[in-house]
Amino acid sequence: MRASRFFVSTLKEAPSDAEIVSHKLMLRAGMIRRLGSGIYNYMPMGLRVIRKVENIVREEMDRAGAIELLMPLVQPAELWQETGRWDKMGPELLRLKDRHGREFAMQPTSEEVVTDIARSEIRSYRQLPVNFYHIQTKFRDERRPRFGLMRGREFTMKDAYSFDRDAEGLKLSYQRMVEAYTRIFDRFGLNFRAVAADNGAIGGSGSQEFHVIADTGEDALVYCPTSDYAANIEAAEALAPAAPRAPAVQPLQKTPTPGKERCEDVAALLGLPLTQTVKSIVLSVEKDEGAREIWLLLLRGDHELNEVKAGKLPGIGPFRFASEAEIAEHFGCKPGYLGPIGTARPVKIVADRTVAAMSDFVCGANDAGFHYTGANWGRDLPEPVVADIRNVVAGDPSPDGRGVLEIQRGIEVGHVFQLGTRYSEDMKATYLDEKGQPQLMQMGCYGIGITRILGAAIEQNFDERGIIWPASIAPFEVVLCPMGYDRSVAVKEATDALYASLQDAGVDVILDDRGERPGAMFADWELIGVPHRVVIGERGLKDGLLEYQGRRDAEAATVPRDGMAAFLQAKLAA
Repeated sequence: MRASRFFVSTLKEAPSDAEIVSHKLMLRAGMIRRLGSGIYNYMPMGLRVIRKVENIVREEMDRAGAIELLMPLVQPAELWQETGRWDKMGPELLRLKDRHGREFAMQPTSEEVVTDIARSEIRSYRQLPVNFYHIQTKFRDERRPRFGLMRGREFTMKDAYSFDRDAEGLKLSYQRMVEAYTRIFDRFGLNFRAVAADNGAIGGSGSQEFHVIADTGEDALVYCPTSDYAANIEAAEALAPAAPRAPAVQPLQKTPTPGKERCEDVAALLGLPLTQTVKSIVLSVEKDEGAREIWLLLLRGDHELNEVKAGKLPGIGPFRFASEAEIAEHFGCKPGYLGPIGTARPVKIVADRTVAAMSDFVCGANDAGFHYTGANWGRDLPEPVVADIRNVVAGDPSPDGRGVLEIQRGIEVGHVFQLGTRYSEDMKATYLDEKGQPQLMQMGCYGIGITRILGAAIEQNFDERGIIWPASIAPFEVVLCPMGYDRSVAVKEATDALYASLQDAGVDVILDDRGERPGAMFADWELIGVPHRVVIGERGLKDGLLEYQGRRDAEAATVPRDGMAAFLQAKLAA
């Protein structure tokens, strides 16, 4: 590819609405251009990266035995109504009608459609297992699109769906996909981690997320450096304290704490460690026929609520944080002084495992300006319902008992689920077994955010000059930068010869023949992030030398002209 015949459109500054590094650099490098809120044009430079990501994904999916098809972007509402997701999905599901008033969804995912294919096409156990995948545009009507391709409304995803005869078959299909994903992210050249995850709105039994490690990641990843344990913070178990609860020593006292509504302020006033305080989280839980029930969740003062864990408490339904009016009605007090002792009306109390092991703790007295000190379970209030409802913190014991936990940031780019019969049961997707009896198909689903990979890769690989692409997904592997290509016969001949040699060897090379000044030319390709650069100049050619610099290299090196093609091929193969 010659740059004069391509479209290079770099910017010196990113638009003011670009918030994170990857968004700024993709705009500056001319890879994307904003069309609307959360909707982007993929420019030629960015599309080359997308196609390379897609090619790697296709090769590994095919290698794992998956079969490519293509399902439509627009899907009939009837399929989504069969599974109940038409109503459950909420406003993220973009709904539309055709000229006849029939309802459709702009697909955010394709479980319903692929299950419809399976129930229509698969009759016998002899046709199983099978795994269908496609790479298709998706649309999710995000409330607040931001961060460029990281959280856009329209995006490209590879989603695959396996169908098996039984749970054991599903586990095998799932494991094949885990292995395929590991190969895919290895080939991308990214530092990543697979972690146990919550299934969320997709449903099913077990799942793992694949995260690209980056300090700017939205997700907290929990792992044990001395074992294989790893989980998203939403799914990481916080173990109960190993030591038994200490006996009560202090009397229960109602202590003045005027103006101190936060546990940190109460602890400082009383001269106690924050770990001796208990915070109150009040939830309003939806019950039948519009009725609501108030739940009080208790956490140690230095811990944070895990809303995913709270949503799985036995008997809890859809919830929100309680309003001030609901709090006043049930506690007789404003927020900041709430506690489990002496509520105005009955509430459902759940204590985190750590709180259940505390004694002589400090909690709100349900009276503005007061807290109880010396509170104890069994003596001052009944033993609580106990559950794991908090986020783990660094230093907590690992659930596998093989060390302590650490936390790092990550960007979710892939997710694999064991769905089981979540969709096949609703949609009556069955096959006939060896005895001619109908059985529900066991399903798995497996997604990779194709366009999100671009943002994640950049968040992990950049410097003050621009993007640093791994060679496998860079828009070009090598850029040739001739000094005076249009003025020097020697430079032109040497550049053309090297260009032809690299093309013959299958190297994805671009020759910058635009006639730009050296500084502007180098700045463009450093911003774009091409991993390998060769400079051809008259001075070096007199000595039979060319100049090479890797994108991560601090300085350039000289390489014999005749050996440059082989040198670059060795670099790319490393």
